[in-house]
Amino acid sequence: MATTSDTPVLDTLAAMTVDSLERCGMDAHHLVLTRLAALAAMDAPPISYLAHVGPAQAAEVTAEQLQDLLVAIAPIIGTARVMSAAGHITEALGFAIAVAESEAESAQGAGMTGKSKKK
Repeated sequence: MATTSDTPVLDTLAAMTVDSLERCGMDAHHLVLTRLAALAAMDAPPISYLAHVGPAQAAEVTAEQLQDLLVAIAPIIGTARVMSAAGHITEALGFAIAVAESEAESAQGAGMTGKSKKK
């Protein structure tokens, strides 16, 4: 029997990811780079890259390493896909930065509200 959820697609993707991680012997750094290469090869949309921003940061993937990755796979996947990947990665990072800034502003605003109540 299937379990019900408000987010069945996200739940399925999360379960697939957990299963993949449990069965893979790669360290986090190489795993993230491999997944990013696969996303580029498939011409994945920005949302797919956005899902890997946190894991890439946690695995300490640098911008230089990401550039090296795109250079390394360019002869295999082609220039159009590499340029598409670069644009999608840039868009995903821009969204991630905007969300982080918004959260920081909200937290800062909440802190000011709390301080003004004490007066």
